[in-house]
Amino acid sequence: MTASWPVTTWQGWHHFATTAPPAPSQPGQEPRSPEERLAYHSAFVTVRTPAIDTLATSVRTLMILGRHQTTTARPSLIVTGPAAAGKTTALLHVGRTCHLAHTHRTPTPPGHHPQVPVAYVLVPPGATAKTLTAEFARYLGIPTTTRMTQAQITDAVCHTYNTAGIQLVLIDEIHRLNPRTTTGAQAADLLKDLTERIHATFVYAGIDVTATPLFSGVRGAQLAGRATLITCGPLPARHGNRHPFTDVITDLENALDLQHHRPGTLPRHHAYLHQRTAGRIGSLTRLIRQAAITAICDGTERITKKTLEAIQLDHLAEEAKRPRTRRPSTPA
Repeated sequence: MTASWPVTTWQGWHHFATTAPPAPSQPGQEPRSPEERLAYHSAFVTVRTPAIDTLATSVRTLMILGRHQTTTARPSLIVTGPAAAGKTTALLHVGRTCHLAHTHRTPTPPGHHPQVPVAYVLVPPGATAKTLTAEFARYLGIPTTTRMTQAQITDAVCHTYNTAGIQLVLIDEIHRLNPRTTTGAQAADLLKDLTERIHATFVYAGIDVTATPLFSGVRGAQLAGRATLITCGPLPARHGNRHPFTDVITDLENALDLQHHRPGTLPRHHAYLHQRTAGRIGSLTRLIRQAAITAICDGTERITKKTLEAIQLDHLAEEAKRPRTRRPSTPA
């Protein structure tokens, strides 16, 4: 079954991109069972955030900009920010949109293999040039042997990616690359080589990338000179006359499938939710999903502040929730 393939393989990506995402219950629709609603809140919807909108616009523009650029590496993008800020969610959402837009424009003829417009690769821990190339090869199922040299594997990857028509390469966990080590430097050089030889737009995502060795030295200068930086940080409670965090809370609440939840309850607690999650979209989504699942399991079918208080979140969110205490002054 394709559903069992990870998203870092073509079969898994194709299943992810072409499977309709979860959707809230529609008016007039037959009520879903508790089991169906538990499954729905487990998967849940992807709410568009300012970072997703910015990334989508930038990717579309850069893909057009680099469409006919063949002699040098095309312009790239780096999505950076703290953990639980929604970087991977944004990356996957934009990748799925690109995949569907391409297949809609150029449908696959009957009897032909599905098109491959997007690749999604994870940088492995302690990445070396060999293990990183292996991840690229694994995505398209490119056969490799122990007798093949690094150059031969790289040639096979570049040839196959170009033949398959890959247009967008998404590389996640880029902060795992450390060019200050010998193996890390070789992996970074390989990545530069791939960006010049594969005719696609590259988009990277990682935790606080600008604070890592990736942006230092000659290699860092080359990357910084080619890549546009998009920060996917915590959502502010207020931005000018807008309230982006409250807007996201409202969208999440509208997507709930609970029998007795009162609309407007969660937006009224926007200050508490912002303090509780430090504005991180990942922590906020997890908190509301867990609260919804709890409400279904205990039969209350509604989310209250008491429900939210009873849930223990990730360590980062719990640290943000903990009140700051002053150190006692030392007597003179």
